[in-house]
Amino acid sequence: MIVIKRGDDMEYVEIDGHKLHLFRAGDEKNPKLVFMSGSGTISPVYDFKILYEKLVSDFRIIVIEKFGYGCSDLYEGPCDIDSVVAYQREALEKAGEKGPFILLPHSMSGLEAIRWKQKYPDEVIAIIGLDMAVPAVYLEWSRKQVNQRLRFMKRMRILNNYGMLFWYPLNERGLSKNEIKHQRLLLRRNAMNSCYVNEAKAVLKNAKLVHTAETIACPILMFVSDGKQVSAGWIEYEREFAKQTNARIIYLKCGHYIHYYESERISREIRAFVDQAIG
Repeated sequence: MIVIKRGDDMEYVEIDGHKLHLFRAGDEKNPKLVFMSGSGTISPVYDFKILYEKLVSDFRIIVIEKFGYGCSDLYEGPCDIDSVVAYQREALEKAGEKGPFILLPHSMSGLEAIRWKQKYPDEVIAIIGLDMAVPAVYLEWSRKQVNQRLRFMKRMRILNNYGMLFWYPLNERGLSKNEIKHQRLLLRRNAMNSCYVNEAKAVLKNAKLVHTAETIACPILMFVSDGKQVSAGWIEYEREFAKQTNARIIYLKCGHYIHYYESERISREIRAFVDQAIG
């Protein structure tokens, strides 16, 4: 097992010779919640804190910061979905975390959570979607639309390089002054980096692969936003996926980063869902 530590609250595992940051808290004997961030989230550890701090007394909390995210290395590894799932699994294994896991994907990492269940069904006991994307969301995109988004991301990166990226979805709720300061520093390093761009380039192919594979079967709870900050047809795609997988949907009247606004309700519903679904 290769585990590298930097300070009391910083833990890294080595993958392909590069450091990947993990955050872990809570009793190892409790059900394990694995938080998976959406595309472009600057620091998943800080982003999800407002939610997981309400759950840590009853669950084992694990936050994976993929390459290019948070304090992990800016390593441009393969972005095909099987490789992304594989290195996250490897990180958990090297950290000594054994399944089964409850995956909590936000946004684009919904594809990763579904694929994880498709390939390694015994490792995933349930999925809790935090306004997670489903394959159908991306299947309607054209290559032209993807290229437009890529050009936008590159322009945003230029602004960030000049210190002019004044708007970005950062959560400061529940963070200390030092954490807020650190997150701002990570914004300067991470925003629209090449890892994010490469993920975006791969999204169409990844979505098609997940879509054509077998339908997953496990308890699924889906929190769904009002749809105003995401792709057209988002709510309908979420609803159709829920029908296919017998998932339960909870609709929330808030933006895409639902855990910023509804962490109290989400934490209550998660407890109830896990109690009922896995006991």
